[in-house]
Amino acid sequence: MATRKRIIILGSTGSIGANTLSCVDQAPEEYDIIGLSTHRNIGVVLQQVKRHAARAVAVTGPIADAEKKELDKLKIAVFTGPSALVDLVRAHDFDLLVNAVVGAAGFVPTLEALEKKVDIALANKETLVIGGQIVMRKSRENRVQLLPIDSEHSAVFQSLLGENYADIEEVILTASGGPFRTTPAAELKNVTLSQALHHPNWNMGKKITIDSATMMNKGLEVIEARWLFDVAVDQIRVVIHPQSIIHSMVCFVDGSVKAQLGVPDMRIPIQFALTFPRRQRSDFPRIDWRTLRELTFAAPDLDKFRCLALAIAAMRAGGTAPAVLNAANERAVAGFLQQQITFDRIPVIVERAVEKHAFVSHPTVEDLLSADRWAREFVDRLR
Repeated sequence: MATRKRIIILGSTGSIGANTLSCVDQAPEEYDIIGLSTHRNIGVVLQQVKRHAARAVAVTGPIADAEKKELDKLKIAVFTGPSALVDLVRAHDFDLLVNAVVGAAGFVPTLEALEKKVDIALANKETLVIGGQIVMRKSRENRVQLLPIDSEHSAVFQSLLGENYADIEEVILTASGGPFRTTPAAELKNVTLSQALHHPNWNMGKKITIDSATMMNKGLEVIEARWLFDVAVDQIRVVIHPQSIIHSMVCFVDGSVKAQLGVPDMRIPIQFALTFPRRQRSDFPRIDWRTLRELTFAAPDLDKFRCLALAIAAMRAGGTAPAVLNAANERAVAGFLQQQITFDRIPVIVERAVEKHAFVSHPTVEDLLSADRWAREFVDRLR
């Protein structure tokens, strides 16, 4: 009998984490769930632990007394507090880390997994936004595979299989354009929370849905692609593709273009990361070529979607700029979700934080974490 792949899933109660467990259910005999984590959705993680016989759980948020009692009944290792994710990764032997945590919280656990020389299925784009140069260097030194879960980066990764990275002319990241693709820029100040959370194609968590609405998500993906595929910013192009069928493309030096297509279902790139280098049969939906009528493309409006322009500028600046951009955006989005600021204030706040921070050109991990903390405090004072 083949050895089962031992997995830790960080952020198992979120959209990507839940979809990862759905992929595990496609072939449960092939996987051993070592650990799961949540920030505060303890009721869901309790169900997940029981269903998948996980051996450990990490909870980074507050725990009520009744929830603590339920966790204790599981008779498994329970890690709590700000260091819970790192403690979970450090305490167990496993084969693959699925990092589906939202935000900067995923950065340090990724570094810990790299030190353990464990392969990483990465949905937490902030890991590479904050410290891409450090992460990629450690992955090369420790021969760790970083397997992208984002649909766009999975598409590029699949398009590059069997290819020489030196032959890349351009990486083309597609974007749906979000709910405000056709909304006039002048009307963005009146956007409501419910409107911003209504994505036309994808079902995602609240934070990433707002990032898609501002197109910051695509900006973060540009930074992630720069590090994952070792290309310059000028070799990365964003195109609006409202149908979300072509997930991304690669243009090569001879003019050939390779693309990966599929329905907008995150389980497809997740399962590919879990099973790589092979493919596993699934019952996920397929494209219906009889009803698909068009595939359209357009350039993004960088004046309307300032967050995308700010992310590209931060990547060009390098150093601590992307870390500050990311942290400022996280807190600004939190302010919008709590209805403390208007939608159009998000890029204004992010830009101010990047401009005001004490730039470090060649940061250490501590420099990056310090810049992240500074940006959060700065934005919280502005909100």
